[in-house]
This record gives sequence, C-alpha cells and structure tokens, in this order.
Amino acid sequence: MTGTELLKIAVPNKGSLAEAAAGMLREAGYRQRTDPKELVLIDEANGVEFYYLRPRDIAVYVGEGTLDLGITGRDMLLDSGAEAEEVLALGFGATRFRFAAPGGGALDVPQLAGKRIATSYPGLVASYLERAGVSARLIKLDGAVESSVRLGVADVIADVVETGSTLRRAGLELFGEPILESEAIVIQRSGMPAPAGLDLLRRRLGGVMTARNFLMVDYNVSETNLAAACAITPGIDSPTVSPLAKAGWVAVRAMIPRDQAQRIMDELWVTGADGILVTSIHACRL
Repeated sequence: MTGTELLKIAVPNKGSLAEAAAGMLREAGYRQRTDPKELVLIDEANGVEFYYLRPRDIAVYVGEGTLDLGITGRDMLLDSGAEAEEVLALGFGATRFRFAAPGGGALDVPQLAGKRIATSYPGLVASYLERAGVSARLIKLDGAVESSVRLGVADVIADVVETGSTLRRAGLELFGEPILESEAIVIQRSGMPAPAGLDLLRRRLGGVMTARNFLMVDYNVSETNLAAACAITPGIDSPTVSPLAKAGWVAVRAMIPRDQAQRIMDELWVTGADGILVTSIHACRL
C-alpha cells in the first residue's frame, strides 16, 4: 500500500474476543493500542488503520463499506444480518449455540412451533428457525437468558453453551443439534473484491495460527532407522535431513502438530532416535 491509502480494520474493543484478537495481531507484526480508551490506531509501517468498536457493531460497519475488514464472531456476523462475509477463521473464541428447556431431552426443534424463545441473538435464531420451517416468538434479552424460563418470560432459551453447568443450575436441559459452531473470524463486505492488504493480513494471521498449532522437532537417528523415523515426522513437505560427524547417523528436523508432540517423541525414541528436542515456532510462512 502506498501514500495515505490505509487498510481500515475493525477490532473488538472489549469482551471475550478483544484481548485475543489484539494478541494475534501483535504476533502478526501489527501495532496495537496500549491505552484501552484509544479508539483509533494508525500503523503506518504496515499501512493499516485500526478502529476499536463494539464487537456487535463491527459487521454493520464492514457491511456498509465504512471499513474494509473486521474481526468479530461468526455468531455476531450472522445475527447482525449485515452485508458482510467471512474470509478467514482465526481459531479462537470458539462457542456453541444450543436450545435448552426444562425436560429438554424430550423436545426436538419442530416442537418449538408457537413457543416463546429467549435469546441474545434473535437474528441468528430467527434464521435457523426459518430454515427449519418453524414459527416461534423470539424474546430478545441482553443477558442472563437462562433465568427467563424460571421467571415466566420464555418457554425455551437459545444461548451460548460452554460446559452446560449454568443451564443445569437453572433447571434446563439441552436438546437438538447445535444451532451454530462459532469462532472469531475476519470479515469483508459481501460481493466486493478483496481489499488491498487482505492477502498480506491473511498470510500473517495464517502464519500465527500455524506457529501456535505446530512445533519444531530435532533429533538424531541412524541411517538404518531413518525411514521409520521420517514416517513418524513427515513434516510439511518433507523433513530436513543432514549428515552428522558420527558415521551412519543423520540429524532430522520437521514440524509436528503441537497436540501430538509427546506421542511423537515416544515413538521416535522407540525407533532408536536420540537427542530429541522440541521447540516453539514464533512465526512462519507455508
């Protein structure tokens, strides 16, 4: 990007997505605010202007074309009805939306017809019910949705579910399939060409996600056992193999999934590998 042309990106200013979004952007090499009262931050070096907005408003600004890109939740995008679309899932802020009611195990979605459903996401739930061919009355609440049934405001709720313990304490049970599996996403205006700078942002954020999900393993192994060891650590394209001063032995380096690191080290040890070291990856491009 050149001159004063800056890529305008909306970032959550508070809530569960705010800190994680700012952290990922910092890891990707972008400046982020240090004062939570700061509403706009210009990162001249990277040609970006960041706007810190309410997460629920971000899809509206992007959908209207006021801002080029935004980071928000998939749930908030769909609930907003804005003319914006998902371009990249970011792998954090995962949530599940479910229906719950007293004796929920005996219910299914068609039985919601004519019921009062309390939710903080009426747009999202309305779209789901429309696709299911069910007509119900939606009651919008800003919080404490699980109390609505006990207080006689609703018959059923549709809400974010983590462990379900809060619902059980309120005497509610889950039923039906998840309404939505949500996470943090990057969005742009629907039907528009990708703004200049999106490809670079995508590569950087993708590199952060890869670095978070993978580790680098280094080990020594005899040439006799090399094929078996490389089968355990195939890497992205292939492992890097270098000769050692020790005759008949080589050094191997490869990327491995973070969540499989301990199992892989155990399997390498069984093949006769030694000097097995696992280290973090701070940044990458694949």
